[in-house]
Amino acid sequence: MLADDVTVLNIKHEVLYEVAKMAYAKNLKEGKELLPYQMIPGPKARFRCCIYKEREIIRQRVRLVEGKCPSDKNSDSMIQVISSACEECSISRYVVTDNCRKCMKKACQQACRFGAISMGTNRAHIDPDKCKECGLCSKSCPYNAIADLMRPCKRACPVDAMSFDEYGICVIDEDKCIQCGHCIHSCPFGAIGSKTFIVNIINDMLAGKPVYAMVAPATEGQFGKDISMTSIREALKKIGFKDMIEVGLGGDMTAAAEAEEWAEAYKEGKKMTTSCCPAFVNMIKKHFPELWENVSTTVSPMCAVSRMIKAKEPDAVTVFIGPCVAKKAEIQDKSIEGNADYVLTYGEMRAMLKARDVQFEPAANDTQEASIYGKKFANAGGVTAAVVKCLEEMDENADLKVRTCNGAAECKAALTLLKLGRLPEDFIEGMVCEGGCVGGPSRHRSERESMKDRNALLGEADERGVHENLEHYAMDSFSMHR
Repeated sequence: MLADDVTVLNIKHEVLYEVAKMAYAKNLKEGKELLPYQMIPGPKARFRCCIYKEREIIRQRVRLVEGKCPSDKNSDSMIQVISSACEECSISRYVVTDNCRKCMKKACQQACRFGAISMGTNRAHIDPDKCKECGLCSKSCPYNAIADLMRPCKRACPVDAMSFDEYGICVIDEDKCIQCGHCIHSCPFGAIGSKTFIVNIINDMLAGKPVYAMVAPATEGQFGKDISMTSIREALKKIGFKDMIEVGLGGDMTAAAEAEEWAEAYKEGKKMTTSCCPAFVNMIKKHFPELWENVSTTVSPMCAVSRMIKAKEPDAVTVFIGPCVAKKAEIQDKSIEGNADYVLTYGEMRAMLKARDVQFEPAANDTQEASIYGKKFANAGGVTAAVVKCLEEMDENADLKVRTCNGAAECKAALTLLKLGRLPEDFIEGMVCEGGCVGGPSRHRSERESMKDRNALLGEADERGVHENLEHYAMDSFSMHR
């Protein structure tokens, strides 16, 4: 079943596909028990120490696809560690290399405050039981002989939510985690994943419920210059969605509502932040709670489109599709009424398409539900551009100073300045992923690969303004605030 060039992504997507296929066929309960044996027939292991560990990892991946924790523990976090896969990565962070000359100065030993360094026969030795991973030994060595082997998941985490238990298995601190998903694709063993809603969505489709897809603005360009929103709509309808709506339209709605907030806040001398990036909002909630009153009360474009659909069809089931993992955490906040019911990443969507033997087909880019400003919400700085355009259309002061934060580090720096009362700008646009949503952790193609095709598709969009585009939608039938 698996190709010879087994990789983490091959295995992950194979499990997604097989579970989706079984869910459509209504035989998931029986089929999932056999799947580990079908994927790992044995008798020889393919990529782990033994076939039993390989099969256990498949079982835990199946649980994730079902929306469950991979182990029996109970956790609401969407991001989970597959412990069986993580066991292979147990390493000490600081390691003495062959560059060590066992010099007379012994700078590393003098720098260590915990007595973790001793001198061996040929070089220094670090006792992992005593090492606190402070890094002073590495910094002090004149030969750069002590390597910093920080584990990839910990290096990728922007909020230091990763630690390791006594067995070296990754532990995610849910009080710190902002659900950005950067750790997922950083792990070379595929030991971190997110729960999915694939089974729930398919079950709702099979039950005859009106299930609507809401496709993120970042989608254009992800699948090539010939795959337009029309292409995606037709493919999604073939696998059970009633229809598809562009979330770029929600970008227009959010920009219009946020412009009113910004104008009022500017008059009052109050500094504000955007609210459309859920990882950025989680960063404020968990790491800068004193700034919560500075966050815009406007809901995200995903929530705006979901509320619009449900205002017209109360029984509708709404599903956001995009490159963002944090969106899965956003819909868990039940204080935000009318938000999306489910979230799919591009990989999860592709698994459903494959399960129904449906492919994207080239189609004319003739349906444009969003303005060019709403479509560019997915780009770093795109929210600011849309809001400024709205202020111009409202004849309000558009000469505002906005700090556009491209990535988690810039977000943290700006929020720290705001916290200290030293932020020179009036507003903060926060995007935790570098490049904006187009750089999201579950993107189909890299930002560089998709940008050329994305610009070609966006170039076909007309230049109508935000408010002009919204004239066709009854926004007074639902609230734009949390």
